[in-house]
Amino acid sequence: MAGRRDVSSGFLFPDDARPDAPLADRIRPQSLEEMVGQDEALGPGTPLRKAIEADALRSLILWGPPGSGKTTLAHAIRRRTHASFEAISAVLSGVKELREILERAEYRRREGRRSIVFIDEIHRFNKAQQDALLSHVEKGDIVLIGATTENPSFEVNAALLSRSRVVVLKPLSEEALVAILRRALEDAERGLAKLRPAVSEEALAFLARAADGDARTALNVLELGVTTGAPDADGRRPLDLEGMKQAFARKALLYDRAGEEHYNLISALHKSVRNSDADAGLYWLARMIEAGEDPLYVARRLVRFASEDVGMADPAALGLALAAQQAVHFIGLPEGALALAQAVVYLAAAPKSNALYVAYGEAAKDALETRAEPVPLWIRNAPTGLMKELGYGKGYRYAHDEKEGVATMDCLPESLLGRRYYRPSERGDENQIARRLEAARLVRQNRG
Repeated sequence: MAGRRDVSSGFLFPDDARPDAPLADRIRPQSLEEMVGQDEALGPGTPLRKAIEADALRSLILWGPPGSGKTTLAHAIRRRTHASFEAISAVLSGVKELREILERAEYRRREGRRSIVFIDEIHRFNKAQQDALLSHVEKGDIVLIGATTENPSFEVNAALLSRSRVVVLKPLSEEALVAILRRALEDAERGLAKLRPAVSEEALAFLARAADGDARTALNVLELGVTTGAPDADGRRPLDLEGMKQAFARKALLYDRAGEEHYNLISALHKSVRNSDADAGLYWLARMIEAGEDPLYVARRLVRFASEDVGMADPAALGLALAAQQAVHFIGLPEGALALAQAVVYLAAAPKSNALYVAYGEAAKDALETRAEPVPLWIRNAPTGLMKELGYGKGYRYAHDEKEGVATMDCLPESLLGRRYYRPSERGDENQIARRLEAARLVRQNRG
């Protein structure tokens, strides 16, 4: 049941895609029943499905990766609702277009009519534009449907987010993508069936796997592979695995160097190496580097890891991580990626200890939160006569003159005497370090 459609500038759902439109637009599902995948969020009986079917929708933020069905879902809602439906793209539209839409919606509300406003790429609207939406959502002028590929926790105003339900759309499964591709191949009106394609099962499976859950990418590649293929003697257009790989060209990895995926991947790298999983570490490293991440950023994180997670269990780890950073800076990519890979494997294999990390955190906490006591006189320098007269350096014992190389004197302020920050583990070199430090501690306490 199609609702009234109000034209708004910048972005519009056509009732019928042009014959020359990309396959992904032509084959777009026209109803909820035609949608494939996203059963968790949109399957029969789910709250969202019930709300759409009852035409009782409230404001939504659709969050998902490219090609997961955000725009398609909005299109299906538009065709079902009785409300006036307007749609714009935050990339193509500005304050003027948004103000006009909101004014029309306010007018309709006074007449007792509902308005749904779909905003694609809503994260592209700045704070002021999102604030302008807020009051109209609160007053009930509009039901907002925002679509975003970015984490709405970071990109959508908290007040607007609290008045909307976030619907998470996941990357489509390989099975769902194969079903979508088959529909495109078999549809003679909107799809490719008129071209008589003969796509191998291997080619379809490859495309569904390589598209990373992105239906738009999969359909665009399929269209390219079929339309550029030469017909055989029977007029069919064969497309085998090799032909599909050529049509796909180079995989464009989902990545945003300033967004959530950036933090997701560096977290995966860090935690894999911390868990001594070199294979997982290499995979996440490759995902970042091949997607275009700054290799020096990765190198900096590995240097941090060498101290934070390996520490004194293998003191050589820091030197190797720094060598990898220098290598990347010196030779760049792609050759420098091997230096990072070497560091990842070394750090994964190294014994792990966060004792140094914990020790510094506790020392910093005391430095910030306890009284800043004076440095004990016996460990102060005394470069002037006056300072000597005041007792600077008095009682200092030179460690090298001591039999054990350790003097029986305290070096912490009085209120912190006996405080233990560094508690070595028993792993790797730290075991030996622990024994040496304990022996020195006993000497300082004159119990050696």
